[in-house]
Amino acid sequence: MEPLWKLLYLLEPAPISLIVTAVGVTYGSAFRALNYGKEMERNRDLSEASIMLDRSQALMIPVMSSFSLLLMFYLFSSVSQLLTAFTAIASVSSLFFCLSPYVAYLKAQYGLADPFVSRCCSKSITRIQGLLLLLCSGIVAAWLVSGHWILNNLLGISICIAFVSHVRLPNIKICAMLLVCLFVYDIFWVFFSERFFGANVMVSVATQQASNPVHTVATSLSLPGLQMITKKLELPVKIVFPRNLLGGVIPGGSASDFMMLGLGDMAIPAMLLALVLFFDHQRSRDSVNLLDVHSSKGHKYIWYALPGYAIGLVTALAAGVLTHAPQPALLYLVPSTLGPIIVVSWIRKELGELWDGPTPSLLNDKGRQIEV
Repeated sequence: MEPLWKLLYLLEPAPISLIVTAVGVTYGSAFRALNYGKEMERNRDLSEASIMLDRSQALMIPVMSSFSLLLMFYLFSSVSQLLTAFTAIASVSSLFFCLSPYVAYLKAQYGLADPFVSRCCSKSITRIQGLLLLLCSGIVAAWLVSGHWILNNLLGISICIAFVSHVRLPNIKICAMLLVCLFVYDIFWVFFSERFFGANVMVSVATQQASNPVHTVATSLSLPGLQMITKKLELPVKIVFPRNLLGGVIPGGSASDFMMLGLGDMAIPAMLLALVLFFDHQRSRDSVNLLDVHSSKGHKYIWYALPGYAIGLVTALAAGVLTHAPQPALLYLVPSTLGPIIVVSWIRKELGELWDGPTPSLLNDKGRQIEV
């Protein structure tokens, strides 16, 4: 156990950046999910509706996650280039999804003409959408070439936001079931996997770098500028910050040079936040606003869950500093986010409604707009 004064490290730029980014991404993912749900309801676009998880699907998440973890633990070197290619495609799609609302806002604000120019996958593509797709592809290409941690974080954040927007939980009952299962999952793979597999599976997978297929192709073709292309990549399944953030750690450094947080440690709590934000919206006749912190019955649930997430994350980082060992973040994040929601809803006598899930459709709220 390290002395308590070591906790002063949490005031360094890297931990603060990690905490602020994680809290912002978690809340932003939940808010984007609400916006996306309203947009789909308003447009009656069922082809792009979010997936609502049922109990069996929720229970399969930790099972499939464990299977994927073992697959990458034993076969990562064999499938890393395939994973990189798949991740690149997913990153382009996620980045396009995240930037589209801002492009639509600018188009409406300045009255830009945007004619249809093509069709792809049974959908029409406008000129501005085509340019946005090229921009997203360019960003992913820059990541493939440089492997820079900022681009890695940008892509990881976009994947997190897209996932939370497209995969929803119907009620606290299924949410609690999922969180408890992932709570056990995280503890086992971080603390106990070494006893069964000879190494810490979670840490081994999280710190592995994937082979860069772009570098492989460039090498086989003897293309010029080969030295500019990174051989190894951190896949955007986590956000990373150089421990010596102001010192400018260069890409390609060892994993120990970076602080990291898995996307699951943001996406899973964000699914809970999206659920309670949806519930807050249903319970309030006012528009949902980033600065609106009161509902008709006291504070909104989102403002109990979000500080809980921040407290849990700080606690996880503090435990890591004091024990000098990897920590399962969900060990701290699940109680600190789910706990306040359960307690507050029980005090307000709204636990039953949250437990079974809100029934009114967002479609009934046509007159209400989301203010950003």
